[in-house]
Amino acid sequence: MSGTLQNLNIAILVTDGFEQEEMVEPRAALDGAGATTVLISPKPGEVRGWKHTEWGDSFNVDQLLTDAQAGAFDALLLPGGVINPDQLRMNKAAVAFVKAFGDAGKPIAAICHGPWTLINAGLVKGRRMTSWPSLEADLRNAGAHWVDEPCITDGILVTSRKPDDIPAFNDAMITRFAAQSAPARHLTDPLG
Repeated sequence: MSGTLQNLNIAILVTDGFEQEEMVEPRAALDGAGATTVLISPKPGEVRGWKHTEWGDSFNVDQLLTDAQAGAFDALLLPGGVINPDQLRMNKAAVAFVKAFGDAGKPIAAICHGPWTLINAGLVKGRRMTSWPSLEADLRNAGAHWVDEPCITDGILVTSRKPDDIPAFNDAMITRFAAQSAPARHLTDPLG
């Protein structure tokens, strides 16, 4: 899939506690497909991943959320983990950033607990989705049609359940991101 996403700028929104492999592996797939990925966080400096049951590695934040504009990006990736999306869904700026992608009809890929932020952004009603099983009731209560499948694409949303599903998630995410009719016309570099 090399070059499939050439000239696309992809935002990756995280804070401390994201499931590390749910950021690292999809980011590598996006970069490998030719996209430019930008790690965005409300926290400056570095964010720390989570490896199943313990803290993982630290990663440099490319851009602060307060400086990021959804209009500078073509698509959004929301990794999971429990801590990360729980913090993001309570952050008004993070929710507004995610909602701006939905309002603009730009694709969003969310894995594991990542759909929590989609709920708070008001983007799940009427959508067929999947997630980590513990989010089933949350998604159903928000009006989504939850299914237990490895990966689901519905409109602008690509959702997946867990790290074991990353290969299917990556394929669906790249296919959906590539389907955007044209890259956003950037007046400036997404990193400012």
